[in-house]
Amino acid sequence: MDIMPILLGAIAGVVIGTGLAYLIFTKVLNKKAEGIVKEAEDKGENIKKAKLLQAKEKFLALKEEHGKEIKDRNRKLQSSEDRIKSKESQLSKQIEQNKLKDKEVEKLKSNLSQQRSVLEKKQGDLDKAHQRSVVLLEEISGISKDEAASKLMEELKEEARTMGSAQAQEIIDEAKLKATQEAKKIVIQSIQRVATEHAVENSVSVFNIENDDVKGRIIGREGRNIRALEASTGVEIIVDDTPEAIILSCFDPVRREIARLSMHQLVTDGRIHPARIEEIVNKVRKNINEEIMEVGKRTAIDLGIHNLNSELIRMIGRMKYRSSYGQNLLQHSREVANLSAVMAAELGLNAKAAKRAGLLHDIGKVFDEESELPHAVLGGKLAEKHGEKPDVCNAIGAHHDEIEMTTMISPIIQVCDAISGARPGARREVVESYIQRLKDLENLALEYPGVTKSFAIQAGRELRVIVESDQVTDEQSDSLSFDISQRIMTEMTYPGQIKVTVIREKRAVNYAR
Repeated sequence: MDIMPILLGAIAGVVIGTGLAYLIFTKVLNKKAEGIVKEAEDKGENIKKAKLLQAKEKFLALKEEHGKEIKDRNRKLQSSEDRIKSKESQLSKQIEQNKLKDKEVEKLKSNLSQQRSVLEKKQGDLDKAHQRSVVLLEEISGISKDEAASKLMEELKEEARTMGSAQAQEIIDEAKLKATQEAKKIVIQSIQRVATEHAVENSVSVFNIENDDVKGRIIGREGRNIRALEASTGVEIIVDDTPEAIILSCFDPVRREIARLSMHQLVTDGRIHPARIEEIVNKVRKNINEEIMEVGKRTAIDLGIHNLNSELIRMIGRMKYRSSYGQNLLQHSREVANLSAVMAAELGLNAKAAKRAGLLHDIGKVFDEESELPHAVLGGKLAEKHGEKPDVCNAIGAHHDEIEMTTMISPIIQVCDAISGARPGARREVVESYIQRLKDLENLALEYPGVTKSFAIQAGRELRVIVESDQVTDEQSDSLSFDISQRIMTEMTYPGQIKVTVIREKRAVNYAR
C-alpha cells in the first residue's frame, strides 16, 4: 500500500487545521481587543466627566470666595470713605468755628487794648498822686522815703525774727521730745538684740614652762639669748623667781603673741641661740600676718559683708591684737556693726551699708604708718582709697565729728560707737592713755636718722633704740641717747624717769662654699 498519499493528506489536513485555528483565534482576539478598547474608552469618558465636574465645582468655590473678598474690600473702602467724609465735615465745622473764634479774639483784643490804655492813664494818675503823697509825707515827717523804708524793713525783720525764733523753739522742743522718746526706744531695742562680752586687755602675758631649767637656756650665756629675743620682738622678758613661768611685758598684743609663740617653738625645738631665735621670730611673724588675714576674712564672712579690699581685710584682722581703752578693737567693731545694722533696719535705712561702716569705723587705729590725722578721718580716707562707697566713707570719717555728716547712716555709726564704748566694763581710760604714751615714746625715737627699731619696755620706764651700725658710730650713739632723753623731757608727760638705751650691733657675716 502506498504511504505517500496518506502522508500528503495528513500534512494537508494539519495545514488546513492550523489555518482555520489561526483565523478563529484572530477573530476572538479582535473581539476581545475591541471590548477592552471600548471599556477603556467608557472609563476614560467617565473619568473625564468626573474631573470636569470637580473643576467646575472648584471654579465655582473660588469664584464665590473671590466675590466675598471683593465685597469685603468694597465694604472697607466704603467705611474708609465714610470716615474721610465725616472727618472732612468735622474739619470744615472746626474751620468755621475757628473763624468765629478769631473774630471774637479780635474783638477781645481791641477791648483789652482800650482797657489797657484806660488803666495806663489811671496808673499814671495814681503814680502822680502817690508821688505828691510821698513828698507831702516827707515834709511832714522830716525823713526821706528810703529812710522810712529801711526803718520799716528793720522793724518787720525784727518782728519776723522774733516770731520765727519762738516758732522754731516750739518746733525744736516738740521734735526733741518725740526724737528722745523714739531714740530711747530704738537704742533699747538695739542693745537688747545684740549680746556682747566684757573685754579687758592687759599688757602682760605669762609663758608657762615645765621646769625652771628652761629659764637658764632662755637667758643663755651672759644673757645673749634673752637679749636677742628682746631685740627681735620688742618685748620685755622678765625671768624672776616665779615658779614655772616667764612673764612677757609689752603694750602691743601682736608683739607679745609673736614673742610667746617664738619662745614656745624654741623651747619645743631645744635649739636656743641668737641665729635660731632670729629665724624663729621671722617665721612666727609671717605666720601671725597670715593669721591676721584669716581673722579678717572670717570676720567679714560671719557678718555677711562681701567684696572688701584685701588691705581692709588685713586691717580688720589686726584689730584682734589692738585694744581701745582696754576694749578689744575687733570685738568693739563687730559690736558696732551689729548695733548699726539693727538700728538702721529699725529706721528703714540701708542695714548692709550701716553694718559695713560699723565694722570699718576704727580702721584708722590699725594703720601701719603713724599719721597726724585723727583716726576717724584717716579711716575715711583709707576706705575711700580702697573703693568703699561715699556714704560708708562719710560715716567712718564723721563718727567723731571731725568732718560734716552728709548721710543718714553717719549719726547711726556715731551713736552705736558710743553705745558700745559706754556700757559698763567695756573700757578703761587709763590703759588707752598708757598705750598712747608708749607709742608716742617709740615714734619719737624713730624720727632720728639711722634708727631702725625702737621698743618701749618696763611699762614705759625704758626706751631701747636699735640703730644701724654703718650709719651711726659709737660717739653718735652717745649723742643720740642724750638728744632723745632731752626731747622726752621737753615734749612728753610721764611719771618717774625714762632710761634711754641705744644699741649698736656690728655683724660680720661670711659664707664658706
